[in-house]
Amino acid sequence: MRKTTTLFTIFFLMLSIASFAQKKNKKNAEPAPTTQKAKKGPFKDYKEIVTSEAITDEGLFTIHKVGEKSYYEVPFELLNDDMLLVSRISKLAAGLGGGYTTAGSKSNEQVVRWSRVQNSIHLRSISFRNVAADSLPIHLSVEANNYDPILATFKIEAFNPDSTAALIEVTDLFLSDIPALSGLSTSMRKQYQVRNLDKSRSFISRMASYPENVEVRHDMTYNAAAPPSNGRAGTISMEMSQSMYLLPEQPMQPRLYDQRVGWFTIRQIDYGSEALKSDEKTYIRRWRLEPKDPEAYARGELVEPVKPIVYYLDPATPQKWRKYFRQGIEDWQVAFEAAGFKNAIIAKDAPTPEEDPDWSPEDARYSTVRYVATTTRNAMGPSVSDPRSGEIIESDIVWYHNHLRSYRNRYLLETGAANPSARTLNTPDEEIGEMMRRVISHEIGHAIGLPHNMKASYAYPTDSLRSATFTQKWGLAATIMDYTRYNYVAQPGDEGVRWVRMLGPYDNYAVNWGYRYIPNANSPEEEKPILNSWIAEKAGDPMYLFGGSNSFDPSSQTESVGDDPVKASTYGLANLKIVAPNLAAWTATEGEGYGDLEELYGELIGVWSRYANHVVTNIGGVYEEFKTTDQDGVTYTPTPKAEQVESMNFLNENVFTTPEWLLQKEILSNIEPSGAVSAVKSLQSRILNNVLRMDRLERMIENEALNGNEAYSMTQMMADLRKGVWSELSGTQAIDAFRRNLQRAHVERLASLMSQDERSRSDVSAAARAELKSIQTAARAASSKYGAGIVRNHLRDIDALVDSILNAD
Repeated sequence: MRKTTTLFTIFFLMLSIASFAQKKNKKNAEPAPTTQKAKKGPFKDYKEIVTSEAITDEGLFTIHKVGEKSYYEVPFELLNDDMLLVSRISKLAAGLGGGYTTAGSKSNEQVVRWSRVQNSIHLRSISFRNVAADSLPIHLSVEANNYDPILATFKIEAFNPDSTAALIEVTDLFLSDIPALSGLSTSMRKQYQVRNLDKSRSFISRMASYPENVEVRHDMTYNAAAPPSNGRAGTISMEMSQSMYLLPEQPMQPRLYDQRVGWFTIRQIDYGSEALKSDEKTYIRRWRLEPKDPEAYARGELVEPVKPIVYYLDPATPQKWRKYFRQGIEDWQVAFEAAGFKNAIIAKDAPTPEEDPDWSPEDARYSTVRYVATTTRNAMGPSVSDPRSGEIIESDIVWYHNHLRSYRNRYLLETGAANPSARTLNTPDEEIGEMMRRVISHEIGHAIGLPHNMKASYAYPTDSLRSATFTQKWGLAATIMDYTRYNYVAQPGDEGVRWVRMLGPYDNYAVNWGYRYIPNANSPEEEKPILNSWIAEKAGDPMYLFGGSNSFDPSSQTESVGDDPVKASTYGLANLKIVAPNLAAWTATEGEGYGDLEELYGELIGVWSRYANHVVTNIGGVYEEFKTTDQDGVTYTPTPKAEQVESMNFLNENVFTTPEWLLQKEILSNIEPSGAVSAVKSLQSRILNNVLRMDRLERMIENEALNGNEAYSMTQMMADLRKGVWSELSGTQAIDAFRRNLQRAHVERLASLMSQDERSRSDVSAAARAELKSIQTAARAASSKYGAGIVRNHLRDIDALVDSILNAD
């Protein structure tokens, strides 16, 4: 009897183990059978729900619209598979997001999985931030400590006729206020005082299923006390687009990031690493390009990719600009050829409704260049990527209509002195088109994975930008991913120079580094020696350096050109001094007012400010060049003392003196009743405050501590600044209103430095105190030299102001 009982026990135990093994899927998640018999009880008959009135569409999921209800058939074979859910705003209220949120803006992207738990289907948001191979014991701990949130649960209503899918109603998924699917961020809800979603005014407008994705459009209406437009309605309405895209079962092999070559990245913390810690791994974001003919590719022949990158032009794009948009996209073909691929990136017109009635720019299968009707001046190149591998799935370039105005204005201001065709508000279409082409190329660069590289402009000698031969061959910077928009260095008489940026040698280098197919490397680690060798080949060549914009590196400045900020800004300022007195004539339109003149004059001041701040960065500057331990040299090198002194002299002579060239009476008397004095004060004060930034002064203190007399010391810089700002006190020169404002700003900034340094009481506060005492002494002595009047009053006020600051301290 015992033997029989034991045999039965073993038999049933084996059956239980076998049953569990069959149900356990590849991800160790909930049971996911491929078929499921319909059962009576909690489930309805399929035909009770999917009636003859149902509107059905088959694809990744079979979807149904039955009256006001919407249903998905979730296939059991797709349970626990990774899907990318991308939420976009397809239509929005005017002004929502301050102008930078537009139709097509992505509000969220997340990986989701559908799973079955008893009689319900769950939708979870999945993170790949913390990972470990599922073959390792620590995988259990990673799962337990990174439990993925449930976005929604659905009752299984029925099973499809062959019992391979569960039928669920998804109406509430799209008509409930689920933050992960919403177009309203937390800050927007606060700003617009959103109370709640009004379900009675929300609805699903479109559902479509395709072989690899499901697309849904749904209108969401919110009650809001302070909507961005149509305030009396107390309402914000928007149309959302939800794209659910099946990710590849086998992720693309990632490529490890190297900070010496710029790429957008994804990051994972690998707890299964052999390192004696959780190992943070960073992978680049890139499209999956694989050669159609691997053997020909291996021989060095140009080969088409299995799946090229295709961008569709928005049907809203004006016809006359389309050829420039296509050129901007396909300009990158040359860079992909450097990586061994031909026809790797292609531009196409979007199909007409007659050609494809289901085509939509929000469809996750299509990458588009969107043309957005908004007053915002900008363009963007975002993309959507697989967080498991960094594979870019799709992207949408956004061109804002009014960006044309920005480029026209900058073209006039920065090149007008030497470029006659720029001296007009009606820039020729061909030249505007060329600018648009290059903006699209820049944004496509982002969309294929490249961030800004502000070090690329520093690769070219400043004087070379005055050469037609050089600029027509090499452009204005080593990459189009720099913010080197125009050649403001070229002077009148420099014939044939290039005015507008273009792709450069770094672009070919970076695309080859990121996209070249390495067939014999079966892991990211196996690729690394080859990738390192490509960097080593270019070591020491400034054309192939990478640097993002920062506040301390003179060679990584936004909007700069050339390798000498002082020389470039000197050239730029010389050009502005030609533009300023001609600005009124170049912007005059018969029968129109002075709105354009006012706009361009304001931008002219901004251009001058940029030139000045490029020079400021030399002071206390530190060059940053990323290196690995096997390379010669150091990562951080202070700017040479002579360059810092030269920069301080430039500022004293060209920025802190009164800019009389800027004070054009013909302009000022037509655009404002007053304001020039305060505008110049604001500009000079900002630049002065930048010179006396705390972090800059701290770098100068450290440089002096490490390098002694080779460094430009903080105290010497402060003394040189004081001599420039207060130069009138050495004699009896007049001190005009602009200089008086600047001198007050100088005292106020020194007082601010003492306040900022109050706790640490470092050399900064000591130097600021000494400078204030020197200013007070000089002002007190000089005040008696001036007769009664505003200058004497000013100097006595400075004396009293310094007294109050020092006594308060």
